Order: sequence, then C-alpha cells, then structure tokens
Amino acid sequence: MKFFSQSFLYDDPWSIVSLAFFLRYPNPYAAHVISCDIIDRHQTESGSLLTTRLILKRGALPRWAPQGIISRAESWVIEESEVDPFGKFVRCRTKNLDHVKVMQIEETQLFEQNEDGRTMQTTEAYITSKFGWGMTKRIESHGLARFKAHVQRSRQGVSLILDLIRQARLQPMALSSYITHLHSEHSFASTDTPTSSHSSDNTGHAPEEYSSPTTENTWLGKIWGSR
Repeated sequence: MKFFSQSFLYDDPWSIVSLAFFLRYPNPYAAHVISCDIIDRHQTESGSLLTTRLILKRGALPRWAPQGIISRAESWVIEESEVDPFGKFVRCRTKNLDHVKVMQIEETQLFEQNEDGRTMQTTEAYITSKFGWGMTKRIESHGLARFKAHVQRSRQGVSLILDLIRQARLQPMALSSYITHLHSEHSFASTDTPTSSHSSDNTGHAPEEYSSPTTENTWLGKIWGSR
C-alpha cells in the first residue's frame, strides 16, 4: 500500500471553490472523463447536502503491463460527497469500482474555509494492489507516481473553472446561463479516442490527459465566443 497526502491553499472563498469543484467536469485537463452522472442527492436533517455521482473514465496501461491484465481500458468511479454550508466544508471520497485487484485508489478531499476567508484543500489517497505475481510493489509505485500528476492536473482544472466563474460574475450573464454554456459548448471526451492502447501514463482512476495552453484558450473561446 502507498499513501499520498498534500494540501493546497486557494485565495478564493470556500463557497466559490466548492462550486468550481462540483463543476470541474468537463474541462480540458480531464479529457479522460467520459461521463459524470448524479445517482443520488438528498439533504440531511442538519442541513448538509449528500451527493453520489458515478463517473466513467478512460485510461491506458503502461507499456510494461502484461497483455490481458484488464479486460477493458475504462473504469467506473464512485464519488460520495458531503457539503456542510454551516461548518463550511466539503468532504469528498472517491474510489474505482472495477480493476480493484490490479489497483484500487481510495481518495479523500477536504475543502475548508480558513479564518482569513481563503480555502484549504487537503487531498489524501491510498493506492493498493492485490495483483501479486511479483508485480504488486511496481503497480503501487506506478499508481502513486501517476496520482501525483493527476492531483496537479485536477487542480489546474478547478483553477480554470474558478477563472470562468469570476468572468461570469463580471459579465452581464447569469450563472445559470454560464453553466448551460459550460456544459453545452464542451461535452465530455469523444468515445472515438482509442481506449485499449498501452501507454506510460495511467492511474487507478485512469489518467488525466495533458492540455496545452492553446487547447485551453480554444476551449475558453468556445464558451465565451458563443455568447
């Protein structure tokens, strides 16, 4: 088992960062995400909002992985979150539901508001493989390395959505209209992309593809150019 922990401080208030986190799909830093669906949402008696989402991600095996180690290069991930508007925190847990013998990543993210009004994000993850055959440590080490890269790109995606929210607040455009443009002008990654090829990049949840600044600018132009 490998363990990862990292904290990051956003300058934005908790309410805005939380909104960006839940609107983070789609974004050009997460082109591997095929779909994201809410399967349950309800409010507790204390006022917290509990949400369960099912996310389908596309991945690729590292070159050294044996052929046939998994049956397909897609993975279902379940995300369970709690939003406490009174305590001003969001707690989110995710884990992959398939390929768990090869590798499972259980991730927890916590967003809390600091006394100065900024938002602290704490990410922790456990990477576990039960594959055996002398490959367990190699698989776990690879998963840890890829997860570290995943965290960086995931943060870039959230930061991009934060920028869009700031623009939406400055523009004469309602936030609901902004969300509509966000999801209609850039749908989830096309399923035409190959899914079974070997690659050096993969995590238990599947890798987040790199997006150049040019790609990001094009994506932003699609949203704001259609107004």
